[in-house]
Amino acid sequence: MKLIEAVIKPFKLDEVRTALTEIGVQGLTVSEARGFGRQKGQTEIYRGAEYEISFLPKIRIEVAVSDDVADQTIEAIRNAASTGQIGDGKIFVFDMEKAVRIRTGETDNDAL
Repeated sequence: MKLIEAVIKPFKLDEVRTALTEIGVQGLTVSEARGFGRQKGQTEIYRGAEYEISFLPKIRIEVAVSDDVADQTIEAIRNAASTGQIGDGKIFVFDMEKAVRIRTGETDNDAL
């Protein structure tokens, strides 16, 4: 089992959700996040004053999947979240040791 964590631009969330639904991913967790990477934030002008935004708004998506659909899930997120611009985000993949569904007690792949 794999835990896939993706940090993407907020306006790409619906496209990523649709892409994951189309390949059969049944659940995901979404959190608001702020951060910066190579773009180092951005400069904006408000009421004539210039100020720097060092942490840009992002969305963090977490998806737990079985090993056999992990690569397909990664590719679906990458294709749906890509704009071709700097700051598109990152995908991180972690090995997941165990999963338990609280309601039924099912474990591992059955819990996903």
